[in-house]
Amino acid sequence: MTDPVGKLPSELDQLPDRDPEETAEWAASLDAVTQAAGPHRAAYLMRRSLQHAEGAGLALPKLLETDYVNSIPTAAEPVFDGDLEMESRITAWNRWNAAAMVTRGARYGVGGHIATFASAAWLYETGFNHFFRGKEGDGSGDQLYIQGHASPGIYARAFLDGRLSEQQLDNFRQEAGGEGLPSYPHPRRLPWLWEFPTVSMGLGPLSAIYQARFNRYLANRNIKDTANSHVWAFLGDGEMDEPESTAALALASREQLDNLTFVINCNLQRLDGPVRANFRVVQELEAQFRGAGWNVVKTLWGNAWDELFQLDTTGALLRRLREVPDAQFQTYATRDVAYIREHFFGAEPALAELAKLLTDAKIGECFYTSRGGHEARKVYAAYKAAVEHKGAPTVILAQTVKGYTLGKGFESKNANHQMKKLSIDEFKSMRELLGLPIPDSAFEDGLVPYGHPGADSPEVRYLQERRAALGGPAPARRVHAVALPQPEERAFKALYKGSGKQEMATTMAFVRLVKDLMRDKETGKRWVPIVPDEARTFGMESLFPSAGIYSPMGQTYDPVDRDQLMYYKEAKDGQILNEGITEAGAMADFIAASTSYATHGETMIPFYIFYSMFGWQRTGDQMWQLADQLGKGFIVGATAGRTTLTGEGLQHADGHSHLIAATNPASLNYDPAFAYEVAVIVKDGLRRMYGPEAENVFYYLTVYNEPKPQPAMPEGVEEGIVKGLYRFKEGTPAKADAPRIQLLSSGTAIHWALEAQELLAADWGVTADVWSATSWGELRRDALEADEALLRGEQRVPYVTQALSGAPGPVLAVSDWMRQVPDQISQWVEQDWSSLGTDGFGLSDTRAAARRHFGVDAQSIVVASLAQLARRGEVPASAVKEARERYGL
Repeated sequence: MTDPVGKLPSELDQLPDRDPEETAEWAASLDAVTQAAGPHRAAYLMRRSLQHAEGAGLALPKLLETDYVNSIPTAAEPVFDGDLEMESRITAWNRWNAAAMVTRGARYGVGGHIATFASAAWLYETGFNHFFRGKEGDGSGDQLYIQGHASPGIYARAFLDGRLSEQQLDNFRQEAGGEGLPSYPHPRRLPWLWEFPTVSMGLGPLSAIYQARFNRYLANRNIKDTANSHVWAFLGDGEMDEPESTAALALASREQLDNLTFVINCNLQRLDGPVRANFRVVQELEAQFRGAGWNVVKTLWGNAWDELFQLDTTGALLRRLREVPDAQFQTYATRDVAYIREHFFGAEPALAELAKLLTDAKIGECFYTSRGGHEARKVYAAYKAAVEHKGAPTVILAQTVKGYTLGKGFESKNANHQMKKLSIDEFKSMRELLGLPIPDSAFEDGLVPYGHPGADSPEVRYLQERRAALGGPAPARRVHAVALPQPEERAFKALYKGSGKQEMATTMAFVRLVKDLMRDKETGKRWVPIVPDEARTFGMESLFPSAGIYSPMGQTYDPVDRDQLMYYKEAKDGQILNEGITEAGAMADFIAASTSYATHGETMIPFYIFYSMFGWQRTGDQMWQLADQLGKGFIVGATAGRTTLTGEGLQHADGHSHLIAATNPASLNYDPAFAYEVAVIVKDGLRRMYGPEAENVFYYLTVYNEPKPQPAMPEGVEEGIVKGLYRFKEGTPAKADAPRIQLLSSGTAIHWALEAQELLAADWGVTADVWSATSWGELRRDALEADEALLRGEQRVPYVTQALSGAPGPVLAVSDWMRQVPDQISQWVEQDWSSLGTDGFGLSDTRAAARRHFGVDAQSIVVASLAQLARRGEVPASAVKEARERYGL
């Protein structure tokens, strides 16, 4: 709706105007400028006024977009702290070897990417030569999130530095023999070099934000001084379309993470074509980051453009740069100068006149090569501005040409991401462009050679001296293995003895255990509780006043529940990471904490608790990132199972997370039934992950919200709990020849099995032994290892086979999960096998109704047991029909 003169309503209309006459004069002045000098001049004056106001400290909203020019003019660039000629030669060698490595690998069809590093080479080299701190200096060094597709360039630099050999370069993407290089940054595959896996795009930027945040967490809790650690995330402009890439921008600015810099390589191309064909991705990203509160530095144009901007006295060039879409800029880089004169400069008379002052060589230089991301001085100025900026994170938008220096066959071509090799002639042209002393004779065998100036060359000495001054090689991963002492036994014993008549859910048992472990004098401060805004759901509010919720601001308000015992307490040194409604953010927290033993040499024990449905299903890619990064800790799927969460329905009913978790080799998956099992599993997990022989694994525990009396731990069951199976309650035969069956159950299903045990004995004269299957996954893992041993000529019987050896009757497995979960072990069970499970979609109802619906309640177990025994001829077939009728099935 508009007012009578057609003006849109504004928030300013609600503010009192103390001097309407003065306001009118300002408006009239603006109108006069518009009429006399045009709208572009009026807009320029308005923007200058806003810039002046901001500099004067006036509280005005910031502009979300600036002109399509560099944030730092050439005249304002700092003195370059290095030998530019020397660094150019180093960069040339690295460009060559990166391309050679991928091209040589193409002989074996293993692929690789060339164009990404070619466009980003100076973004990395400038950082390595001047900014990135290594791990051999003070503190932990910097954390580098390398863009996955640029890995050949990082390998090339490590080769120049003497950290990799030619043989290793030739084994790029050929790892089976043990001497190869992984395709992308994979710490599990090359743990001395890579710290962070990044090629699952979008996870790198999200993890970088939470890593920077965790660095502050460690400092604020007085665990590690991280003041000299800076997080650098190298990203592609196409990667920013991933929702995870921008999911936590507000967190980074809200917590003033000025220890974080994003470097976005804006080559305007993604995998198949332009990132924003009809738009301008740089301007879009600038608005997005500025709106989120970030400091934005644009490094778009090289020095060749300075002359053009100086000649632009009318602003026509700036206007044209603002309106040309990205796909057209990509086209300019591939067409001749005549095309550029017609289609770029011919857009308006003022530009055409400007173009008359420019030679074809100058226009070609500007549109083909001169980008801010290709010039070390420009990149240096941007990085220096980033590390010196205080109070907010910085994003550097660096414009480049994808495939730069690789020749006309590569540069700016839509398909260059999929192009895996250069021809010999293309390499020779590249050699001339880079000025490398590689003779034609080096190509005689038909292969492109690797190039190296010599271990004692000026280039290598310079490179190593720069790295020594910055604290050693980078990237690098260092592990300082310091075993944590085992906590005192007192916390575990509290659960071993059971709860008597008091009912307790296993979720509460886990929380109670961790609360006690957090009081341990030696390791208590190492625990990092992580929860995505469901702490009260899981009974964790008792931790609020004792441990505190982490906030770098502390608590600047008076909480509404301050007069209550368990009030909402935030603190600068708080221990709990309560992330709000973001499982992805909480998982990124967990990854940062779980790998702190390597990143900072400080071992932390994170546990991340969440609705189990929203774990592996929702953030499964991050679980693989965690495994690849060699993370450790406890992931806890609470309110687990498909029937225990009454009333919530389909989207909350998890019957499959154990199936997904079983696909991850680093995940040890447990479904404990009782509180004492939780205690035994956590205790053994602390030993395996943090003891003298620490393993690079993590634990996935599912716990339930169904209160039950918790029994005391029977004697001698610890081994079975850890290995995955033990007999919990042996049936008592009514007579010597009574039919017998083995009931295997996990989690809350053990209570249905125990009830079925009683019904089978009382109503049908059948004896059932009830087993607790604490881990279907670990039973399968052990069995697979036994199978692998057979291939090596070793004889080993799987644990599940041993445990059930001689157990009479068939086996029936039941759980609150899909049947595929227990069926994982069926082939190693010698007895007749069958299973019950909660296959299908979840639904809203009572627990009893849901269990009857899925056919997993005690009565269903009885009918299934009788059916198995009837097939064996051990009970009459009529018993099955009679049982169905008796129990109303």
